[in-house]
Amino acid sequence: MSTEELYDAAARERIVPEPPKRVDAPERTAFERDRARLVHAAASRRLAAKTQVVGPQTDDFVRNRLTHSLEVAQVARDLSRALGSQPDIAETAALAHDLGHPPFGHNGERVLAELSAPCGGFEGNAQTLRLLTRLEAKTFGPDGASVGLNLTRATLDACTKYPWPRARAEAPHGVHADGSPREVSKFGVYDDDRPVFDWMRVGAVGERQCLEAQVMDLADDVAYSVHDIEDGIVAGRVDLTLLDTAAVWETVRDWYVPDATDDVLDEVLTGLRTQGSWPATPYDGSRRGLAALKNLTSDLIGRFCGAVQHATYAAGEGPFVRYRADLVVPEATRLEIAVLKGIAARYVMQAEDRVALMERQRALVADLVGTLVDRGPDALQRPFAEDWAAAADDAARLRVVVDQVASLTDASAVEWHARLCR
Repeated sequence: MSTEELYDAAARERIVPEPPKRVDAPERTAFERDRARLVHAAASRRLAAKTQVVGPQTDDFVRNRLTHSLEVAQVARDLSRALGSQPDIAETAALAHDLGHPPFGHNGERVLAELSAPCGGFEGNAQTLRLLTRLEAKTFGPDGASVGLNLTRATLDACTKYPWPRARAEAPHGVHADGSPREVSKFGVYDDDRPVFDWMRVGAVGERQCLEAQVMDLADDVAYSVHDIEDGIVAGRVDLTLLDTAAVWETVRDWYVPDATDDVLDEVLTGLRTQGSWPATPYDGSRRGLAALKNLTSDLIGRFCGAVQHATYAAGEGPFVRYRADLVVPEATRLEIAVLKGIAARYVMQAEDRVALMERQRALVADLVGTLVDRGPDALQRPFAEDWAAAADDAARLRVVVDQVASLTDASAVEWHARLCR
């Protein structure tokens, strides 16, 4: 059975049925068309000017949300192909996974989540679903309403990292970079997007991720755990030969693995240091040093994905598609990824200069939301002004403002603030 045949008609179904393509057009599968729509979406282009860890304007080397998404897509596609599932689905989900992030990344998300409480909250993954099924212009339904990119059910489901509403989200734990408690719950759909979410989840098993979403989720963890370290090393903030492990382990527990002991984390780091490309001397900025760093990132990605592939094959025969199997992430791999993320968090995210910048960014986003709520449709881009006109109450109008602000890049948020918030 071919990979395409593993996905039935329900998996290939779209919200709005589409006629066959022109006979002279290149023949593509439904999932290849999904990927093309995502690549050409305006929301994808905006990722190039949105913060990944530090602002995209700060350095020519540092990753932004778009380059991060491309790297996640590569990891997801390779792992999906190795498992025998549809690589176009996993790749599209990876390309889409950060579309809903607002300006200034998780820092902006934190502000919008607080300010949008009266209209159902804000979460980057729920905003991604909203973009794919409503805000991104491509297809309209018989009632004249936008259905976004009109992706297939299988692809949309794979894009859903947290397949549950806000009411069923777990309480957040851990702290932000400034030491304050985390307050953003993780969920994948706003209440007014439930109809399309319920359509998408036909055939799903409870709140379980489909296999392709699990691949996307792991690829995201792998990519940013490894690449944030790389960016931190090149920026001179991280030296893998000189780690304050007591401080790093504190961050690992605060941010990622609350129950991990020092002894366990020491053992995990010892295991990572057995990787042949782990540095024995500090990074010196030379071309040879850059090559060694690239070899380390490549080896770590291979280490993590290889361990997951082997564990998944060992757990069952497959096929590894949709709800017929689950990805298996060994505990050792989960902890190794957490250690790398903790190193980056300690030396990059929690750096004093970055914490001060993040405070200014949050104030800017809050000012902008308040000003747009006060000024209304005249200050909004036309699509959002039309949404404002159709809104039934203040909560719906607040959601429109949040949609508008979330769509902005870092630079455009600064420009809008300078122009409107006087």
